[in-house]
Amino acid sequence: MDRTEDSMIRLDGVGKTYPNGTVAVHELDLDVPGGALAVLVGPSGCGKSTTLKMVNRLIEPTTGRIMLDGDDVTKVDPVKLRRRIGYVIQQVGLFPHQTIRTNVGTVPDLLGWDRKKTRERADELLNLVGLDPDVFGRRYPSQLSGGQRQRVGVARALAADPPVLLMDEPFGAVDPVVRGRLQDEFRDLQEKLGKTVMFVTHDIEEAVRMGDKVAVFEQGGRLAQYDTPAAVLGAPADDFVAEFVGADRGLRRLAVTPIEDADLVRAPMVRSDDTLAEARKTLDADGARWAVVLDADDRLRGWVSLELAQGTGMVGDRARRMEAFVAHDDALKDALATMLRHDAGWVAVLDGERLRGVLTPDSLHAALRRSVRADDEGVDSGEIELDQPGPVRV
Repeated sequence: MDRTEDSMIRLDGVGKTYPNGTVAVHELDLDVPGGALAVLVGPSGCGKSTTLKMVNRLIEPTTGRIMLDGDDVTKVDPVKLRRRIGYVIQQVGLFPHQTIRTNVGTVPDLLGWDRKKTRERADELLNLVGLDPDVFGRRYPSQLSGGQRQRVGVARALAADPPVLLMDEPFGAVDPVVRGRLQDEFRDLQEKLGKTVMFVTHDIEEAVRMGDKVAVFEQGGRLAQYDTPAAVLGAPADDFVAEFVGADRGLRRLAVTPIEDADLVRAPMVRSDDTLAEARKTLDADGARWAVVLDADDRLRGWVSLELAQGTGMVGDRARRMEAFVAHDDALKDALATMLRHDAGWVAVLDGERLRGVLTPDSLHAALRRSVRADDEGVDSGEIELDQPGPVRV
């Protein structure tokens, strides 16, 4: 495995064998760069949680070395070590007899912070995770929903501003809708704070959605593959990984493949200050029944059809609101979902309010092919040449 100089967490030959001979983790080498979110995924009993717990010495490794920001964790006082690491678990582990504000301030209090500083930090973090401290600070864990308790768990883990977060199935106990929302919120929070995160899950969907890197474990605590989500889905290292990520890995790959400018095609366009006669002329020239409507600054103002463009008047007076659109930094999955939800033949791709182009079913498929081939050939997706789609026909 390639080693990086900026690793925040490094495992060298780390193993765990129990007295009865059971091998939980087998000679694991793993690097997590500073600021990255690495997800450990695999079937039950494959050593994911054991690996996580060895990093903060809740479990002691049998062999190997674990480095945290250059320090060998086996040579650091375990209590002091854990105060440098935020830890979030599925059951959250909040103290039921303490208020939410007191729960969040647990580690700062242990570190000897004064009461005012601890309260200010707790309130700051409650705001950060979307819980108004004036509303939730005095409540108790039993008065919160499962999703709210998970937010408090994340806030508590961040209280002493640790460089590293360890998260063990943190969103596994909430319903799918709340889980998806928490995943999105945590990714946004991670981008803002830049923490180094090791995240355990058994769900490949969650792994590829959350991770910058994904480590796939197999039974016996062996690391089968450690790579980007797109590479794990597009180029499984062996039959085990291919079976684990599933036959529909191509669809899953859509969730981790960004929209690139090279994927976009030209849509029929008219201006909001064009006359309807000019719009009809444009649609006839393109052989299209629909066009996007832009203003003079290329901002999307809706769409107009050949039927709507009949008669006299201005395009802006006949334009309809555009529902099928995504942001340029969304993934291909978002574009496909939008296309299906609105039964649309194409979706507009926006940079703010400005149109960058559109995606069609054909160009979306081409984008996925380009991404897969780029991984197979070990090159940037921009270097892959495919037949370019022509103008949109709608």
